[in-house]
Amino acid sequence: MSDKKLSRLRRAKKTRYHIRDLGMSRLCVNRTPRHIYAQLISADGSTIIAQASTLDSSLRQGGTGNVDAAQAVGKLIAERAIDKGIKQVAFDRSGFKYHGRIKALADAARENGLEF
Repeated sequence: MSDKKLSRLRRAKKTRYHIRDLGMSRLCVNRTPRHIYAQLISADGSTIIAQASTLDSSLRQGGTGNVDAAQAVGKLIAERAIDKGIKQVAFDRSGFKYHGRIKALADAARENGLEF
């Protein structure tokens, strides 16, 4: 593995240990050049409560690897989380920098009712 990926995974591990100590559900985000994925994982880490990604049929129109797609995923994950009764989560950016698509997803989720 490259040093860049190892560094990202190290940052992700550190964040996940901190979130585990908090005992909150976490909004875990992963991105690839083509897609962006978001999962709401329970506090104990055993179950996935809700998920949204650009692979969903409602989000496949247009580009899937841009900021607009990330905003749509953020809105969708927030709606699904609130339907399940979850309003407060910890944001797990998986070691990615907080800018661009990651920031767009987080801002859209906040605007649609999630608190983190």
